[in-house]
Amino acid sequence: MLTLGIDIGTFESKGVLVDERGRVVAEAHRPHKMIVPRPGWAEHRAIQDWWDDLTFLTKALLAKADVKPSQVAAVACSAIGPCMLPLDRDGQPLMNAVLYGVDTRASAEIAQLNAQLSEPAILAHCGNALTSQAVGPKILWLRHQRPDIWEKTDRITTSTSYLTWRLTGEHVIDHYTAANFAPLYDITAQTWNPLGDICPPHMLPRLMWAQEIAGHITPQAATETGLAPGTPVLCGTIDAAAEAVSVGVAAPGQMMMMYGSTVFTIQVTANRQADPRLWHAPWLYPGTHAVMAGLATSGTLTHWFRDHFARDLDPATAFATLTAEAAQSPKGAKGLICLPYFSGERVPLHDPQARGVFFGLNLTHGRGDLYRAVLEGIAAATAQVVEAHGAARPQVLRAVGGGTRNPVWLQATSDLTGLAQEVTSVTLGASYGDAWMAARALGAAPDITAWNPVERRILPERVTAYDRQYPIFQALYARTRDLMAAL
Repeated sequence: MLTLGIDIGTFESKGVLVDERGRVVAEAHRPHKMIVPRPGWAEHRAIQDWWDDLTFLTKALLAKADVKPSQVAAVACSAIGPCMLPLDRDGQPLMNAVLYGVDTRASAEIAQLNAQLSEPAILAHCGNALTSQAVGPKILWLRHQRPDIWEKTDRITTSTSYLTWRLTGEHVIDHYTAANFAPLYDITAQTWNPLGDICPPHMLPRLMWAQEIAGHITPQAATETGLAPGTPVLCGTIDAAAEAVSVGVAAPGQMMMMYGSTVFTIQVTANRQADPRLWHAPWLYPGTHAVMAGLATSGTLTHWFRDHFARDLDPATAFATLTAEAAQSPKGAKGLICLPYFSGERVPLHDPQARGVFFGLNLTHGRGDLYRAVLEGIAAATAQVVEAHGAARPQVLRAVGGGTRNPVWLQATSDLTGLAQEVTSVTLGASYGDAWMAARALGAAPDITAWNPVERRILPERVTAYDRQYPIFQALYARTRDLMAAL
């Protein structure tokens, strides 16, 4: 028996075929770009970047594995999120999809809703404060700024929901994703119950749990994907949640740290947490909860650095070369500090006007020092996220994502957070978690740790340079925040 997992990321889509013992039979990748039409905006094209990637991957996986479509027992998808995509009556996208918290275009709408509804009332109703991660203000932005599109809008969807709809004809969303649609989701009743006049519930997807079967491959989808008609398809979820599943994060006290285009953390909790700096959602099945946090630029920043400061290097090996250069720079990068706020910042600052800074430059600094400062700046921002959890710091931290291949980044994160990290044997990420959830939905998978055991641990070290520079890192933002806003 084989199960298929598809994940659509910010810069790349991945797919895997996995057998009943968790072995990867085939994997495939396809890159795409994040569209940045203006500062603070971030978009994808739903058809070209999401659906076309999915159909490319499904066909590539079947061909690589040399298997019949009927051998795929179930499919699960995940994707970046939460996103905002308006569809017309025929299900056609009316504009590019507005991406998750890295898109900060709805700042005015957040302020308007906070003034109208009150921040305490929003937090009590939704379990989340309104930040750039919330979809509700972005829908309101659509109404205010694109009334011509809003007039044609029949439904609002998000990335994973769009894929599941194209596969099955079912317009569904899991509770974990829906909780990011504040202030439209009632966290206590776990249902659509909007605060304010933003969007009627009938325009939103039907609520399900991530690991439930949403529907089956339609004849049209079978033609486009190469999959067999009638194959079960799960509801699916956001990529970060599927990544957490892939490395065995399931019980309270366990946290996933995803090193991707952003650093994103998910900690499973026994009870609902309420902190306006963090995000809360029901977990992927009834009776559990999760607390999330995310930076705005992480892997995105390393890509920016490569593209602008490593043009002399082969793009295929540039990151390995840059990491080797950074490893030659001492911890603390010779007194160089980077504020990694190149797209504003999410947790814990929630400041879309924050800006990136290199501080402390002198003529002895080279490219390796700059790249180490970038990695340490991301790690310092991650330490602020961990501190935001207060006494509920994680007991088990599982690292996943492309950044786990960067030893400098991993070690700096452990050093600055003071937390040991565990890396599992399979680090494919969300697509692997999707494949496991698909097998689990059929009752055909053991605990994920049987598929994907821990392979190595990164232990924190005391670093004198960090003891000196981390307080400066924090003070630098506080002292320049007003200047950033003025700029």
